[in-house]
Amino acid sequence: MTRLVLASASPARREVLRSAGIDPVVRVSEVDEDAVAAALPADTAAQQVVVELARAKATAVIANLHEFSHDCVVVACDSMLLLDGELQGKPHTPEIARARWGDMAGRSADLVTGHCVVRLQDHQVTAEAVDYSSTTVHFAKPEPDELDAYIATGEPLRVAGAFTLDGLGGWFVDRIDGDPSSVIGIGLPLLRRLLGKVGIGITQLWGHPS
Repeated sequence: MTRLVLASASPARREVLRSAGIDPVVRVSEVDEDAVAAALPADTAAQQVVVELARAKATAVIANLHEFSHDCVVVACDSMLLLDGELQGKPHTPEIARARWGDMAGRSADLVTGHCVVRLQDHQVTAEAVDYSSTTVHFAKPEPDELDAYIATGEPLRVAGAFTLDGLGGWFVDRIDGDPSSVIGIGLPLLRRLLGKVGIGITQLWGHPS
């Protein structure tokens, strides 16, 4: 039985998969995202940055994956917001979150998500597929007290771009152009295509318990 291993601590990504009929095995990569990004050449395209971050997460999980590596597919993702030509990850502090909202409120930006899918059979990597998805997010202008309250919840500090679509941040998104699941952190249309490239049909993974 082929299992899907999600190389992510994100509950939002896990819930997207569960809602789509797949209950993943979760393994957290513990990759230092800032260090991986800093090690890339300075002229690396934004789309390639998120792909390389996703690949690093998949590689880290595979190195410590034993109980399922006889027959599984590892899925890793990384999302960042591309605003004014610069990638923005998790802000981590209220000050940075506030500054980012000051830049993006009332404007639009692209949420770029890198995906890496690795097939393992008999404890060996047999195939890999990578790509990215990009969705344009149109932000509202929160009132000052609304932004204060939102930042105080801590939610925007730990998510790419300082917002969520499926949480409290959804109140401050006017609309999106593209795949909503990709904005949440794992694009189902793209994932289906990547799984196909490594020889896995999505219906093979439906309904498997964790």
